[in-house]
Amino acid sequence: MKTEASIKIEPKQTFPLTIKRLGINGEGVGYFKKQVVFVPGALPGEEVVVEATKIHPKYAEARIKKIRIRSPHRVRPLCPIYEQCGGCQLQHLAYSQQLKEKRDIVIQALERHTKLTLEKLDIRETIGMENPWGYRNKSSFQVGEKDGKLLAGLYGLNSHQLINIDQCAVQHPQTTEATAVVKRILQDLHIPIYNEKTRKGIVRTIVTRVGVQTGELQVVLITSQKELPKKELIIAKIQKRLPQVKSIVQNINGEKTSLIFGEETVNLAGEDFIQETLGDLQFELSARTFFQLNPAQTLKLYNEVKKAADLTGTEKVLDAYCGVGTIGLWLADQAAEVRGMDVIPESIEDAKKNAKRHGFTNTKYVPGKAEEVLPKWVNKGWKPDVVVVDPPRTGLDSQLLQTILQVKPKKLIYVSCNPSTLAKDIQVLSKNYDVKYIQPVDMFPHTSHVECVALITRK
Repeated sequence: MKTEASIKIEPKQTFPLTIKRLGINGEGVGYFKKQVVFVPGALPGEEVVVEATKIHPKYAEARIKKIRIRSPHRVRPLCPIYEQCGGCQLQHLAYSQQLKEKRDIVIQALERHTKLTLEKLDIRETIGMENPWGYRNKSSFQVGEKDGKLLAGLYGLNSHQLINIDQCAVQHPQTTEATAVVKRILQDLHIPIYNEKTRKGIVRTIVTRVGVQTGELQVVLITSQKELPKKELIIAKIQKRLPQVKSIVQNINGEKTSLIFGEETVNLAGEDFIQETLGDLQFELSARTFFQLNPAQTLKLYNEVKKAADLTGTEKVLDAYCGVGTIGLWLADQAAEVRGMDVIPESIEDAKKNAKRHGFTNTKYVPGKAEEVLPKWVNKGWKPDVVVVDPPRTGLDSQLLQTILQVKPKKLIYVSCNPSTLAKDIQVLSKNYDVKYIQPVDMFPHTSHVECVALITRK
């Protein structure tokens, strides 16, 4: 007798498929003879004919050959190079429907990774953007050369082909303009462009960032060595053509690595940083400072955190993974004390400066891992009432989860950028904690990413 797993799809096999839902990477998911099939570009409710492209032990990947029944929510992507670029995954889906599917991605993660009764859970409608275009305040475009022409863009989907991007629908127009100007200057001055294969040449990446509220611009040139030919001329031309540039910086990265930034940063002209405003708070953003890429939605996200915290002025708040202190400072005016930690020492220095600049005296920031620092504080008699976590995509460190279970704060507010790790962590915490609600927020329209604010309270 054939088992389910032995019914194998063959490479290049063509077959019909009904798309049931969207996967976590924005691809269509269907089932053929009980085998899971992932189809990029297919939408829920569509009937398609596909060709298998890759066969894995537990699933197959396929591409669309023909759409027999189209989704009523399918739209024409705004971006002309949408298919090649891969930076966005959902431009072919109407925005109002993207918000519904993102909520569904959260539900799927909870179904897969928790034992919770989902019918009883309050999973709210996704908070979207009024205008979901032109929102990204920073771009990092690799540079390369083809037939003597300078290209700047991203590596294509699953390839090492550099896709030149002149216009990007989700980038802030000021970053697009700045990148184009810098590109022309480098081309006109014949500055040697880095070649990954030969490892010769100098300029690797153009990074531009705009303070959306302040209009200030920063240009960062990432180079393979410290010597930058015609440096003074490059600076003069950037300042002439882009008068709103407040900061021109060089970062040196000579390593063979996929990381964009190297360790050494040199100021070429203007300030080391640009200013940005979030609500009543001002932030100084230096070249390597992490800051949310979509400030308009960040306001909504942080206000959801504030709502969930529901502080009365007497609480001790812990901001684990605090970065430059943004979330903690958002809550500091309603808390007795805010303490935070982060593994990046520069971020902690920035957090201290930010707290001081805004006149907060009820904050304390230290470098280190939350799972190591918190037990020390607890041993000295400092116990948080509210813990806010905003971890990387990998979720909470297992030691920190155990520390939270031991310390037993009344309230945990979990800001998540990955529904799968959020669900796994919720399952671990469910011994002592209940999920009050989960509020999805769309920080990256037209991509498959979804952020959530989960309010988790002690049983």
